[in-house]
Amino acid sequence: MTAAHELDAAVRDLLDQQGPLAAVLPGFQPRECQQTMAAAVTEAIADRAALVVEAGTGTGKTFAYLLPALVAGVRTLVSTGTKALQ
Repeated sequence: MTAAHELDAAVRDLLDQQGPLAAVLPGFQPRECQQTMAAAVTEAIADRAALVVEAGTGTGKTFAYLLPALVAGVRTLVSTGTKALQ
């Protein structure tokens, strides 16, 4: 299994309905769009590529970009368009 596949599997496990986030965050529900975004972020990290993502409120963007970065242990630049997230 490649490092990219291992990273993807680890992030998927974290976002799973039976995963550690669900165990510690009351009301946590996996979201398909969040998992799709996390997979795209994971791929971008593995490829050392830039990625631009736009998603609506409630999508789960924060976990979708932070979890792959944390699991990979890489420096990541995140730019947001709202002051509340800066």
